[in-house]
Amino acid sequence: MVDPRPVGYVIGLLVVTLGATMGLPLVVDIAEGRGHWPVFAKSLLITVVTGAGISFACRNRPQDELTLQQTCLLTTGVWLALPIFGALPFILGSSGTRVVDGFFEAMSGLTTTGSTVLSGLQDLPKGLLLWRGILQWLGGIGIIVVAMVFLPELRVGGMQIFRSAA
Repeated sequence: MVDPRPVGYVIGLLVVTLGATMGLPLVVDIAEGRGHWPVFAKSLLITVVTGAGISFACRNRPQDELTLQQTCLLTTGVWLALPIFGALPFILGSSGTRVVDGFFEAMSGLTTTGSTVLSGLQDLPKGLLLWRGILQWLGGIGIIVVAMVFLPELRVGGMQIFRSAA
């Protein structure tokens, strides 16, 4: 049986971190004065409280290293949880975005594909546009972190990938 507590702990911390990054678009929306800032305040509160609750509930980890099954569960959990919470500003915002469109927008940002389903980007509040950029930035940083942290743990180096591609 796979123990999900270490996975939940890490996912909770990542969700809290994502929620904390919503503070910058919140400040930008307050400065812009269009009244869109409550969307980021609600999204930040929901995200941080939920992530902290998950992390707090899973804090008693019996082991330090993740098993292969836990690593697969962590990967799947992160790719589901972060876009769900990243979509909240789009869904709760005044842009009239459906849930599936908000999820797509957040997922495309975190995977750095840059695709969008939103029309009239120039009319969106500056905080929401900044949030799209932050999601793209976090996705790019995520790839670098995976390359620097996880590949050496798996004993996969750049030359091994190069040789396998050739």
